[in-house]
Amino acid sequence: MISETLQKARDFEEQYGPHIPAGERPAFHVTPIIGWMNDPNGFSFYKGEYHLFYQYHPYSNEWGPMHWGHVKTKDFIRWERLPAALAPDTEYDSAGCFSGGATELPDGRQLLMYTGVRREHDEDGYLRDIQTQCVAIGDGVDYEKYEANPVLTGKDLPEGGSIVDFRDPKVWRGEDGAYYAVLGNRAADNSGMILLYRSGDALHWEFVRILDASGNQYGKMWECPDFFELSGEQVLITSPQEMIPVGLEFHAGYGAIALIGEYDPAGEGFVRKRVQSIDYGLDFYAPQTLLAPDGRRIMIAWMQNWSTAGAKPDRCRWFGQTIVPRELSVKNGRLYQVPVRELEHYRGQAVVHRNIPVSGEVNLPGVNGRLVDMTVTIRRAGYDSCRWFRIHVAKDGEHDTVIRYRPDQGTLKIDRTRSGLPYDVVHTRSFLVRPLDNGELKLRILLDRFSVEVFVNDGEQAASTVIYTRKEADAISFEAGGAALMDVEKYELVFDRD
Repeated sequence: MISETLQKARDFEEQYGPHIPAGERPAFHVTPIIGWMNDPNGFSFYKGEYHLFYQYHPYSNEWGPMHWGHVKTKDFIRWERLPAALAPDTEYDSAGCFSGGATELPDGRQLLMYTGVRREHDEDGYLRDIQTQCVAIGDGVDYEKYEANPVLTGKDLPEGGSIVDFRDPKVWRGEDGAYYAVLGNRAADNSGMILLYRSGDALHWEFVRILDASGNQYGKMWECPDFFELSGEQVLITSPQEMIPVGLEFHAGYGAIALIGEYDPAGEGFVRKRVQSIDYGLDFYAPQTLLAPDGRRIMIAWMQNWSTAGAKPDRCRWFGQTIVPRELSVKNGRLYQVPVRELEHYRGQAVVHRNIPVSGEVNLPGVNGRLVDMTVTIRRAGYDSCRWFRIHVAKDGEHDTVIRYRPDQGTLKIDRTRSGLPYDVVHTRSFLVRPLDNGELKLRILLDRFSVEVFVNDGEQAASTVIYTRKEADAISFEAGGAALMDVEKYELVFDRD
């Protein structure tokens, strides 16, 4: 039965969403039909299609009482909008239906597991969140909340766990037929930990173990966890708050990290071996994955940063978008990520330039646009001859976003200072890169109307950045300090064809 609160949200979507012209949105990144979007939720395969839910406030472009928005797709690129799936309409989720996951039940119904939030005053009179875990079951469009919600509460926490920071269940069905969920929690030392739970029916849960904990090394509260096997390794991903910068690997504030190791469910559990950032750009948070029927592990994330979420264009009717979904693998001990291969179906005719000398600024015929899939391979023209190399995108006389490579420092820098967002927020980020064995650096760059995504050396690193540059700024140019050679392979992305 659809509640009055949920029906109000659906009516609002239907009334106002269609009035936003397609050109005011990204072409192939998910946005809310109207209002605010943050974390992706319930990323799952169900009845032959991929479903994505997301944290959603339809009534303004600001964070508000959280609903679950809903879209679905067959190819990760073209998305169909569905009515809002959840709204804060019960006592246990009266302050919001926070992030969570989705799985299919044996009877063919889909189960959503989410964090229900209510607020109460503590003994000192301060208002605080009480976070519990809840489920709703439905048919891919309409969902009914379980009558015995919440299914996990403070009594299900390990000693020292927090009822205030207990959220974001990612649920899946294991090979043994049981259901598992990982959740973020704050430990007694005031930093994050990830908890593992098990259930026979996805309704009645028991605590299994603490999978891993920050120990105040990698930020504070650990949000939005996911846990999966990949390329023979076990991967735990999470989004820490209050990160302390470490070199060029981890930046301050809100981050997203991958912990790679081994998992023995009957022994020590998860044993961490390596830790890395997942994305090195300016806008990336709360990643979540699914296992596709063809065996690919696909990741999506919120392409935004909480530190810059208040910097919005004037009179925008939607805010927040996702990254393009990415295929994951582990190679050489690192998490690799590349855009889903389905994107290549939307490529137009190739524009190819080989062995182009660059000294000063170069413009190439046919290399421009704002819906672009472009690979640039950079080589030095001679020993130590290239001090720096720049790629300028979304450019006109006023606007410019720059991708700068410094071979001597081994760094790549994203700079959106002149992208058109007139706010004093972080506009640059640098990270370490390493050339391929042949000395080349290979950059695949995706441009949508309001974003730039860069993939280094076939996915060894990725960097995501939101831009709000006017669509008419579509020039692309290349520039070198010294001398370099480059190859460019550019495709316009076309979405008005079958």
